[in-house]
Amino acid sequence: MSAFVANTTALTGRSLRHILRSPDTIITTALTPIAMMLMFVYVFGASIDTGSGGDYIDYLLPGILLMTIASGTAYTAYRLFMDVSGGIFERFSSMPIARSSVIWGHVLTSMVANLVALVIVVGVALLMGFRSGAGLLAWLGVAGLLALFTLVLTWLAVIPGLAARSADAVSGFGMPLIFLPFVSSAFVPTDGMPGPVRWFAEHQPVTPIVNSIRALYAEQPVGDDVWLALAWCTGLLVVAYALAMRAYHRKIA
Repeated sequence: MSAFVANTTALTGRSLRHILRSPDTIITTALTPIAMMLMFVYVFGASIDTGSGGDYIDYLLPGILLMTIASGTAYTAYRLFMDVSGGIFERFSSMPIARSSVIWGHVLTSMVANLVALVIVVGVALLMGFRSGAGLLAWLGVAGLLALFTLVLTWLAVIPGLAARSADAVSGFGMPLIFLPFVSSAFVPTDGMPGPVRWFAEHQPVTPIVNSIRALYAEQPVGDDVWLALAWCTGLLVVAYALAMRAYHRKIA
């Protein structure tokens, strides 16, 4: 265990140094969600009725935060793919280190990089007028949900990072995840959606996560949404981890 911790720490430091040498990665990760937030608030916000009575930025931000995570984990898949295609992955696997530490180094790097991107997005949202009277426990609850969602998408990103055969294939991983919030309660309430679209929006993981974060920010009861969010995240995490480790064992076999 001590060797695993030491190896993972060293490899995480390696990945973080790569990001520090190329900070545009984090900036690019946050840029698309920020652009979407600016467009929806200042272009469409006045014509969207959320029924909440507050500013649209307060309604919109939770969905934008999930988009930020999806954008960031796409880079995780790409960084892992570059290690695999460049031969570094095989070199690490031949060294006397804990083999799983190679994967965990990328996973922890994703967690840190996404945290920085989320802080940037929240900072821009505050400049745009986002306000929350939530207490410390509510903010910790939001942070916990975002961290869990980041972990889920990161392990999903490991799969194409290991299995993709080209950079183009791995680059397409994040696109469905980035646009999934559009068919949820992230931008507008699901009540006005057509029947099949509404059913999908109300039975996919983004909606309960967004609703839970929105309720925590507004100091309102989270109801059953938080349990649905935790159930979705836990189930997806178990499946993603199992598939990622299967892909990993195939790669090193």
